[in-house]
Amino acid sequence: MRNISKLVLAVSLAASLAILPSLSLSQEAAQGVSGFPSLTELVKELKPTVVNISATKVVRSPLDDFFRGFGDAPDSFGNELFRRFFGDQPREFRQKSLGSGFIIDKEGYILTNNHVIEKAEEIKVKLSDQQKEYDAQVIGTDPRTDLALIKIKAAAYLSVVHMGDSEMLEVGEWVVAIGNPFGLEQTVTTGIISAKGRVIGAGPYDDFLQTDASINPGNSGGPLFNLKGEVVGINTAIVAGGQGIGFAIPVNMAKRLLPQLKKGRVTYGYIGVLPQDLTPELADSFGLKEPTGVLIGDVLSGEPAEKGGMQKGDIVLEFNGEKVENAHQFRKMVGDTPVGTKAKITVWRDKQRKTLSVTIAEVPEQQVAGAPSKHEETGSWGFTVQDITPAIVDQLGLPDDTGVVITQVEPSSPAQEEGLQRGDVIIEVEHNQIKDMADFRKYIEQHQKKKTLLLTVRVKANNYRTLFVVLKKQG
Repeated sequence: MRNISKLVLAVSLAASLAILPSLSLSQEAAQGVSGFPSLTELVKELKPTVVNISATKVVRSPLDDFFRGFGDAPDSFGNELFRRFFGDQPREFRQKSLGSGFIIDKEGYILTNNHVIEKAEEIKVKLSDQQKEYDAQVIGTDPRTDLALIKIKAAAYLSVVHMGDSEMLEVGEWVVAIGNPFGLEQTVTTGIISAKGRVIGAGPYDDFLQTDASINPGNSGGPLFNLKGEVVGINTAIVAGGQGIGFAIPVNMAKRLLPQLKKGRVTYGYIGVLPQDLTPELADSFGLKEPTGVLIGDVLSGEPAEKGGMQKGDIVLEFNGEKVENAHQFRKMVGDTPVGTKAKITVWRDKQRKTLSVTIAEVPEQQVAGAPSKHEETGSWGFTVQDITPAIVDQLGLPDDTGVVITQVEPSSPAQEEGLQRGDVIIEVEHNQIKDMADFRKYIEQHQKKKTLLLTVRVKANNYRTLFVVLKKQG
């Protein structure tokens, strides 16, 4: 029995020795896969390029608009009423917010998010050595992509980032985020690129990198580095309640917009069409074998597309020689095209290809307050509106561009009391049809002195079902 045991042990030992080389190779392979390089030296090199940004803005009390409705003069009933209820409590207060940024050149230019410094009266920048704060000047902003460029005058030597190429990023590639989450300065987190080209509903030019590197409030505007130490993204958004889901603006977008940001203003191309994605059924009905391209649901009167010969029912196949896959991509193509240039647009019409030349215009900025003049003593309706652009039609899923869309509702206003919300669409004022801002201005002016206002509204919360709403002025 003892001899049998020895024999089994000898056989087992021989078998183990025989497989040692293969075990060694497997261990080396495993180490190659899981062996993550030390980031110590890389982080030491990168930290001086990242800054802390503190922005101070003046915020009005939510009750301020209500009391202003009773008069705004120092000796007015509105001010007296406020003092009775709240004593010497300020009606405005200073609010501070924290964010991050990174130095892009020796002149002191810093890239960050627009929402970090938006409407700020004072911006302070602290370098990684924390020895001194610098006043920052806003150079240029772009709310559409949430990018901002600020500048400091620093006597000290400035460490500058190296800009990478976000197009070369691969899903699964390791990245490092440095910033100030929750005000905790110079925090380093790591993760991978989870996806590219994400559309998250932030705007018509969405093209985000998704990462599982921890991004929290305060990280906004900070850099996302690859393992070469190059900036590949600007951390900008988190998913509320989500873990391991953060979003960054691709650095190539920032590089493309940087010359315009340095001039103080970013413009986007516009041609005036309402594009929609093709389904297989739609493609077949237009004589296309595959649902490739973008169907033009409408061409706005007097806009560049109409002047260039585009028609309702055209299917855009190519834009400046590049294949068009979907409506979101098409909007980005148009938006990225310099204003004033001529674009070659290949369309499918009457079962034939046709190439048109369309001059790119600038995206119109049309927005007015949906309220009476400041001299109107009975107060305001409390909302702002704007024309419905093709991007808004697509983003909100509207049936057409008729009416005006509500962009803001003031607290404690008649609009808020009746439940109006941002994204609701006004299609009639006092039974008068509203096609655009011109109609809205006309009919709102006629009813400014009334104490009630009847609106016909497509309500966002009810999947844009039409409802009648009566606003009542306060006081």
